[in-house]
Amino acid sequence: MLPLCALVFLTSLFCSACSHGTRFVHSAALDVDGRYNIKWGFDESTITFEVEVETRGYIGFGLSPTGAMSSSDIVIGGVLSGSPYLLDYYTDSNRKVHKDALQSYQLLYGRENDTHTVLAFSRNLQTCDDNDKVITGSTVRVIWAFHAEDVGVSGPVYHGTNRGRKSLRLLNPGTSSIIPAGTAFFDLQNEEVPVPHKDTTYWCQIFKFPELKKKHHIIRIEPMIQKSHENLVHHILLYQCDSDLNKSEINRGHECYHPNMPDSFFTCETVLFAWAIGGEGFTYPPHVGMSIGTSIDPVYVQMEIHFDNPSLQRGIVDSSGLRLYYSPSLRRYDAGVIETGVWVSLYHMLPPGMQDYITEGHCTQECLQESLDSEMPSGIHVFAVLLHAHLAGRAIRARHFRQQVELQPLASDDQFDFNFQEFQPLSQERIILPGDSLITECRYNTKGRMNMTWGGLSTRDEMCLSYLLYYPRVNLARCESLPEITGQLKFIGVKEIHEPVTTWPFVIKSPKKYSNLSFTEAMDKYKWTRKRGKAFNDIVRKLSMNVRCSKIGQDEWSMQGVIISPPELKSEQTSAAVVACRNVSEIQCGRSLALLLTACLLLILQTCLHL
Repeated sequence: MLPLCALVFLTSLFCSACSHGTRFVHSAALDVDGRYNIKWGFDESTITFEVEVETRGYIGFGLSPTGAMSSSDIVIGGVLSGSPYLLDYYTDSNRKVHKDALQSYQLLYGRENDTHTVLAFSRNLQTCDDNDKVITGSTVRVIWAFHAEDVGVSGPVYHGTNRGRKSLRLLNPGTSSIIPAGTAFFDLQNEEVPVPHKDTTYWCQIFKFPELKKKHHIIRIEPMIQKSHENLVHHILLYQCDSDLNKSEINRGHECYHPNMPDSFFTCETVLFAWAIGGEGFTYPPHVGMSIGTSIDPVYVQMEIHFDNPSLQRGIVDSSGLRLYYSPSLRRYDAGVIETGVWVSLYHMLPPGMQDYITEGHCTQECLQESLDSEMPSGIHVFAVLLHAHLAGRAIRARHFRQQVELQPLASDDQFDFNFQEFQPLSQERIILPGDSLITECRYNTKGRMNMTWGGLSTRDEMCLSYLLYYPRVNLARCESLPEITGQLKFIGVKEIHEPVTTWPFVIKSPKKYSNLSFTEAMDKYKWTRKRGKAFNDIVRKLSMNVRCSKIGQDEWSMQGVIISPPELKSEQTSAAVVACRNVSEIQCGRSLALLLTACLLLILQTCLHL
């Protein structure tokens, strides 16, 4: 029988090993060739990674504020002469690599074979080290590199072209991609659509859902992006169309929002699903599905694909689309989608040269009161959110208020990446009650732009939207707002416009300096400064707003078009503190104490074994 002191020591070793048994729930290939792969899992305070890379040299893994090398939090490791190693580094603003005085990453294991190296390591989400990045639920720019040689005494050799970046949401609770084997599916897919040689094209095509004799639920939707078109296809939206549309237009494609677009295309207004660049497939929760096959379900849908072609390439042909899996095994609830935020319009405008400009789109208390009181007085349950903006977007929050008091956000992303937008499953479902209100808040950076940025469809224009996936389905499709134009024009000194309005954008009559200019030209002519832009922002956020409160299809709630003032809201909700950081010297002291205790335990063990 082991002496008690030895048993205590072995128990401590066993407990330490148990703490490394993190379940890897996420995985990603960081490069297109599959040479660098990661798995990860997390709990309330720590995150654990396993990286597998096609090299027998060193592996670099980092977290960057921009996706570039500068000011990044980096870990470098490998296996040398059979022994794994791992070191914590950081880079300064000049991209110079420094060894971190606080080694916040813990090596768990490492191994290599003839072709690959595997390392596993963990760290706290908040390390209390100024050189480390705090890991939150926002988007993270992961940078990676590797080399054929291990780290030498003089430090890591430059990695050359073996490097890259990928945006991930490391703390995404995720949805399982596993569905029952043999689940039926159907595809909505372009057939060799010629992509115009212009920077922005919206391509629309109408499809008919399968004819079913009874109700089914769609349980998963996956993007089918043509190989090498990952940067061309920026987003895909699926809209429900009028069931009485012209049947001859099924499977016909046409450029969206074009003057010659067939009339039937304008009946497709209710968003059913949204996918955006960088996103993966979405699996509905086990108690929820998108209903098809009943009299109130979609029969005809329009798939809208946004092609982003800034280099104006010619001769591109695309066959991307969506795959929808459906089942006769019904879930308890039917899912719906509500589009919230800023009504897409030229009245949504951002001055040039702004480091931090804030836009707010209101889903008003009045709209939610009317629609939910009528449809679902007990409220709706939101289970996923897609936050959407364009190139100037830097951060987005879907804020939630009840009786004018702010609750925790439905979703937020303080490191928004235009090239990585997907539905965020919520870790806990959120209930929206009649009389609640929502604000989609977008922060933009327009530094480097010489003219106004307008609300619009192009990626050089802007949007500020939150798509809410929820259940049970109600008859509410859009809940948005738009600031009144009069106050915005008054800011730059406009006194009168030409009436009646016969052109768009409408034309200014006075003062003389803006006479016969469109309002967009007048806004561009105004001499914007950062101070004036800030003053304009403060005014716009207090302007009366036009409410959009529309039903599925082309019907509207009575609040549609009503002009109201922004609500008086109480105390902005601040993010919960991650972990109170102790003094760095305290941390170092704690680590020294841990090393001392380990040495003591080893000494005790040796003594015990000699008893």
